[in-house]
Amino acid sequence: MTHHIKGVIANITRTSGLINKNGDSVSTRVLLPDGYKRVPYEKGSFQEYLRHYQLKAYGSKIINYDDTEYFAQDWHEAILEVPVPSNGLQQCADALMRIRSEYLWEQNKKEDIGFNFTSGHYCSWSKYAEGYRPKIKGNKVSFHKTAQANTSKTNFYKYLNLIYTYAGTLSMYHELQKITVDDIRIGDMLVKPGSPGHIEIVVDEIVNEKGEKMYLLAQGNTPAQSVCLLKNYGNASSAPWYKFTKNDPVDTPSYYFDKASFIRFK
Repeated sequence: MTHHIKGVIANITRTSGLINKNGDSVSTRVLLPDGYKRVPYEKGSFQEYLRHYQLKAYGSKIINYDDTEYFAQDWHEAILEVPVPSNGLQQCADALMRIRSEYLWEQNKKEDIGFNFTSGHYCSWSKYAEGYRPKIKGNKVSFHKTAQANTSKTNFYKYLNLIYTYAGTLSMYHELQKITVDDIRIGDMLVKPGSPGHIEIVVDEIVNEKGEKMYLLAQGNTPAQSVCLLKNYGNASSAPWYKFTKNDPVDTPSYYFDKASFIRFK
């Protein structure tokens, strides 16, 4: 097995004992360490949506947008049922924006779907559906009605392709609320802003009687590929659950974050 951090590959042989191979969702695939219980959230919330996100069968591989297998197949405990477009646009931040947008769509909160471009200009699904399209010249962006109104799901995914092209980890970091380690909840994102940077999302949360919490992380990646639930090689007794400490680094299978910085969707 391989462990890839900053281009370095090392042999890894650890396997978690908290995996239910028959589980078909985040909450049924990963079992609880002794003394922990899941933090309750409201039915219909984004937190519950992620916790119960459907998974592919145990042993499914990370597949790139071009149908090839990703070189590292030992980073993940599960593959989320997030389709990967063949255009190659849906990379790490994009996959998380898609998950968030699909949740809002399913909750009939379509008016809340929107993201800033890296330039800082806000692009909403509502305006896109009305026919407005961006005209981009350098760092200047203006929106003009150049298409017919179209509120279809097909057009929604064309909108997301536009977002994937002009938004990303850096724009999300600047746009969204910063969250302290003490306030992390499901749906918050561990982020290293940059070009390139990286971003991962919390998809489950547990707590013990002492109030100590642990979390599960999932990620999209570059090249565009399957969204996966990550292993944790640094915590053998409770893997794949993660603990976060203020200002401490977070070492995940595919990326080393030099500190635990989190952001939250609006």
